[in-house]
Amino acid sequence: MPDPAVPPTPPVPLAALLAREDLGLRQIAGPSDPSTVIHWAHTSEMADPYPYLLGGELLLTAGVHIPEAAGSGTYFDDYVSRVVAAGGAALGFGLAPVHDTVPRALVAACDAWELPLLEVPPRTTFSGVARAVWQLMAQARHAELRRVTEAQQSLAAAASRPDPVPSVLRQLAQRVGGWAVLYGPEGVEVAAAGRPVGTAAREALTGLTDVVRPSGPGTPTSASHAAAGLHLAAYSLGAGHGFVLGVAAPQRDPGDHTIASVAAVLLSLLTGEHQSGSGAARSSALVRLLLGAPAQEVAPLLGGGRWVVVHARPDTLTAPDPVAASALGAALGSPLIDVARDVVRVLLPAEREPGPQPGWTLGVSAVAGPAEWTVADAQAERALARARALRAELVRYGARPALADLVPEADAEAHARALLARFENAPALTDTLRTWLSLHGSWDRTAVALDVHRNTVRQRIAKCAALLERDLDDPDVRMELWFALRRP
Repeated sequence: MPDPAVPPTPPVPLAALLAREDLGLRQIAGPSDPSTVIHWAHTSEMADPYPYLLGGELLLTAGVHIPEAAGSGTYFDDYVSRVVAAGGAALGFGLAPVHDTVPRALVAACDAWELPLLEVPPRTTFSGVARAVWQLMAQARHAELRRVTEAQQSLAAAASRPDPVPSVLRQLAQRVGGWAVLYGPEGVEVAAAGRPVGTAAREALTGLTDVVRPSGPGTPTSASHAAAGLHLAAYSLGAGHGFVLGVAAPQRDPGDHTIASVAAVLLSLLTGEHQSGSGAARSSALVRLLLGAPAQEVAPLLGGGRWVVVHARPDTLTAPDPVAASALGAALGSPLIDVARDVVRVLLPAEREPGPQPGWTLGVSAVAGPAEWTVADAQAERALARARALRAELVRYGARPALADLVPEADAEAHARALLARFENAPALTDTLRTWLSLHGSWDRTAVALDVHRNTVRQRIAKCAALLERDLDDPDVRMELWFALRRP
């Protein structure tokens, strides 16, 4: 069996063979279709070559089999019809040593049956024609292998981009000259790229995905079909979660299956759940939480005792999607992911030090135990806001200043409640003041961090100053407020 990772040898365009000046071939009958290709050359002097043809051949003959009275009967018509029935791609007729010219009846038959007829001059041997075919096939195979290699490299590079799934689909669509789409487990289009196809082809491709979607033993991993003038293919992604890759292209070159298979492997890695812990353990932890177990009890099932919370926001204007969030979780080393409206939250064991991720802005909490997960979540949120304001890739929530350790916890909390009592029912003012102080009073950076206009920031800070009856330009006032606002 041939290696499925290596594309089969591409056929040779008949026009390329006719362009070889050393052969001197000339087409004298049949359609001049640029899409006509030949898969190999075969020589036969049989009156009926049908049993010996596989299809796609350039059949070469010197006419030894032609009887003397062939021109007055149906011999040539019968002969050409049998070549066409066998799938022959073209007929080459040698002018030596039997015939000086191509019989007119043969020319007429080839025109009638639309079979390309080539005149082979006396100086050109059939073995020379066959050798030229194999040379062109070798060149085409080398070019196709180079195309597949370049496509593999481009797909791998696309998979490492900040938006890996759309990038892989775009690269695949470009390489096959068509449309590539990722279907979710329910058959819904998750992402697509390339030239959109019509309704008929789209419906046919959706139906083809049902063939490869895992349904039990014996389910094929790939399937192909032709509809609406397009070549359709579907590939089941190996993660086992029901994702399917669909491809629609106007033509299917030999290496396209290999290219699409590489894309399917990459998409399987991107859409698959990151296996840093067993799914059964995570399911058990979720059930216990829903049934009222404290976080400290379920944390050991998730594989760690000390944790950090990461808040991540994509640098693009689009909201994060589940596939991109899964890829981010895999990069950070945790499958514990929550996709919110505009942010992705990741619960990460503390020993897996989170680093900057291309295409994402990250805020990282301080290390916390399961009992402090809620506090760590708030810390990560503040760190992300600061990272966005500073245009930094990653900001970590800083350790509590030593001053806090000098004040008894109860006294510090009582002081904070008293100082901020007038903000109790105004969380927007509290968040604005905290962010503004953390950014050293920068109106623009605070506006970026809070996604509001800078005038809104000014109005809120002015209202805070009025409610507190304090001068917020006073560094002592700022220090006291910052101390109070950093209370959990």
